[in-house]
Amino acid sequence: MNILFLTSEIDPLIKTGGLADVSRSLPLALHALGHELRILLPNYPGVLAQLPDSHCILEDFPYGLLPAPARLLEGTLPDTPLTLWILDCPELFDRSGGPYQDRKGKDWPDNPARFGTFCVAGAWLAQQAGLRLNWAPALVHCNDWQTALTPALMKFWDCPIPSVLTIHNLAFQGNFPAHWCLPLHLPSSEFHMESLEFHGQLSFLKAGIVHANQITTVSPRYAQEIQTPQLGCGMEGLLRRRASDLIGILNGIDELWNPEIDTFLPVHYTARKLQGKTRLKKHLQMKMGLPVRPDVLLIGMVSRLTWQKGIDLVLDTLEDWLTDEIQVVVLGSGDAEIERELAHWSSRSPEQVRVILGFNEVRSHEIIAGSDLFLMPSRFEPCGLAQMYAMTYGTLPLAHATGGLADTIVPYQAQSQPVEGTGFLFENALPRDFHETLAQALTCFHQKEIWQQLMRQAMARDFRWNKAALEYQTLYQTL
Repeated sequence: MNILFLTSEIDPLIKTGGLADVSRSLPLALHALGHELRILLPNYPGVLAQLPDSHCILEDFPYGLLPAPARLLEGTLPDTPLTLWILDCPELFDRSGGPYQDRKGKDWPDNPARFGTFCVAGAWLAQQAGLRLNWAPALVHCNDWQTALTPALMKFWDCPIPSVLTIHNLAFQGNFPAHWCLPLHLPSSEFHMESLEFHGQLSFLKAGIVHANQITTVSPRYAQEIQTPQLGCGMEGLLRRRASDLIGILNGIDELWNPEIDTFLPVHYTARKLQGKTRLKKHLQMKMGLPVRPDVLLIGMVSRLTWQKGIDLVLDTLEDWLTDEIQVVVLGSGDAEIERELAHWSSRSPEQVRVILGFNEVRSHEIIAGSDLFLMPSRFEPCGLAQMYAMTYGTLPLAHATGGLADTIVPYQAQSQPVEGTGFLFENALPRDFHETLAQALTCFHQKEIWQQLMRQAMARDFRWNKAALEYQTLYQTL
């Protein structure tokens, strides 16, 4: 099947979060099943430098369709067989900063034009690629608000092929002033609450939810949660109305996340031979300037430092549980206040807390592999990948029982015989619940045989993309 896959980021070309990982790994898994994909991506600064084989395949999009001159380039995603189509529109995408924000962390004010143009290009290719480029898609797969206007445009233009919209995080909706409808070729007759309008604004994500043939989320539990007032972000009623077209398919992880072959690690190990993990714990402690102690519970966290990720639950209770038996390593960036408070703890307790602000790929692998316990106290988590990475590396996750965290982590039950579990879950996003579950994990850590059994059970889980790709294949074929 020919699939046009639209994404605003893809690893390793441009990445701000898990969407970039999924946009690489899912197409790779679909390609392995025999499907032919074209992945459409904006041409951000630095993208073409990583695509030495890129060349122009469409010199000009039709005049008047886009607000600025644009070309379509083709290249191959590094170290893969995947074909990329790059929308080269310098006026909209060739600028310093990130894909969505400037260097100061402020959203680009013309994001509606930038990603609306991207959606217009995607819808046009859905209709015209067969005529202009001799490759016709049978289906269009869109991801998050940055591409979600495409299914609506396809409907308005009577495009006969089906569309799929995957919601990676419902909290990010792409809501903009209504006057953007005109430059984006959206019919004024569609600006109402049953189509494009959301509380007086144009909503990219709502447009996709209304008009896509199928909606998916990145875990089964999240598909249910977003139909509730607690996590529906105001769209729960619409999602309940579309419940028959809404399905949760759990993300997988890239096969390169493997402690046997991970090129970022100085030592490798398996579930049968865990000595390498012990050496990596020592390596991490030395690299972070922590006392080298095999008996201490080394806790790792790699995360965006935001309210959603539940970092405040950690900070609110840190003084209560930071004892001589525990060390903590945090890697991430986000809210300035959270960064300041973490930095304060790092300077106050340098032999127990180490914080690295920013992101470093090598260090993230070292923390996930070298830690004993991995924290993910997220208030909501559509899927989460880090808990799957952690379990694959025998690092037991401690997480809030929400979304993909609850779908992937088997909670430890102290009373069960034989021992069950691959991690620790707390039901309510409250400091007390978090603290009690951490105390349970610390008690378990000192029961070495039980802890190692949990490690091996976690490492036995198969989180590769094979199963998800087959589910997407079935969905595509049904459409």
